[in-house]
Amino acid sequence: MTFSRSLSAAVAVLGTLILTGPVTAQEFVPAVVFDMGGKFDKSFNEAAYAGAERFKKETGIAYREFEVTAEAQREQALRNMARRGSAVVVGIGFSQASGMEKVAKEFANLKFAIVDAVVDLPNVQSIVFKEHEGSFLVGMAAAMASKTGKVGFVGGMDIPLIRRFALGYEEGARYVNPKIEIFQNMTGTTPAAWNDPTRGGELARSQFDRGADVIYAAAGATGLGVLQAAKDKGRLAIGVDSNQNHIHPGTILTSMIKRVDLAVYDTFKAAKEGSWKAGVRSLGVAEGGVGYAIDQNNRSLITADMEKRLQQARADIVAGKIKVTDYMAK
Repeated sequence: MTFSRSLSAAVAVLGTLILTGPVTAQEFVPAVVFDMGGKFDKSFNEAAYAGAERFKKETGIAYREFEVTAEAQREQALRNMARRGSAVVVGIGFSQASGMEKVAKEFANLKFAIVDAVVDLPNVQSIVFKEHEGSFLVGMAAAMASKTGKVGFVGGMDIPLIRRFALGYEEGARYVNPKIEIFQNMTGTTPAAWNDPTRGGELARSQFDRGADVIYAAAGATGLGVLQAAKDKGRLAIGVDSNQNHIHPGTILTSMIKRVDLAVYDTFKAAKEGSWKAGVRSLGVAEGGVGYAIDQNNRSLITADMEKRLQQARADIVAGKIKVTDYMAK
């Protein structure tokens, strides 16, 4: 009886393997590991989430995901996605670099991609952006909108990447007004700086009190505090990464769009279609990777003359007539 039951069980398992084995082996399941701040930070992570959701909606293919809340989770999350056989694993944020380098070496037959860092391995695609170019354009907008001749910048974690945003913004503002005064603060030196809207608000209010009337926030979820402070003070703020104009319509001058959504979507799509390639992808103004947002929420804040100047500057950047300094290449 025992033998009979065991045989029946074995046959059942074999039958299941015959039915599901090939499907599982051929199943395409991409994965994304979000960085600190959460996938609904209304900024960097949320842009990545939007790209993954677009892929899911268009293809009907679900994806695996993980939201990092502690430093130690990054490498573990990447490895878990790889162990589960994810067809391509995308890590969001430069802090994923060391973990991805280790995991990608362990799983050399899988595809990986990282946003905002370069991992030089044959199975990794590194997607970086020319944030300085987009920041130049919103810096111009800030200077054109400013009535006090004073504007501000609030960054998240004090790292070269955010310094790249800040320098591009400064050059854009000075392109319009060489005498403009620019205040600058970074929120902190640890990853917690990406998720501290209270501190973001404090820094913004300090800059407003010193006379700034437009502040650009490049600080992840911390930037939400900057946007709120601008609304409370009746001043202007500039959003980042995602189009944040809708958060406080009428007080967000524009948003520096960074198409992390496109990076994630394209990576998933290319991996599925077999056109995925390792190496570095650099996305700037010319590639549609960065820019500024104009919609119904800020239409009244961007005059026709301002828009004309922004469009001309954009064309000049593409043509090489305007060369924006890349802080990370200095």
